[in-house]
Amino acid sequence: MDALYIQFLDATVTTEHLAEGIAADYDAEGRLAGIEILDWGLESLRTLMLGFSDSDGVSVYSPEGC
Repeated sequence: MDALYIQFLDATVTTEHLAEGIAADYDAEGRLAGIEILDWGLESLRTLMLGFSDSDGVSVYSPEGC
């Protein structure tokens, strides 16, 4: 199973399950600290990132052969 976790804050968190395979982590003040998406693959990441351009300051690292 592939999983994607994006961490926004380094904090002690409380996890809320939003949907099957999707969970959000919140800090003590209720701020989003991270999000986890299960069954996530590199192709899904590439598809998502197509909505961003280099001017957005976003880049995707893709190891050779992926």
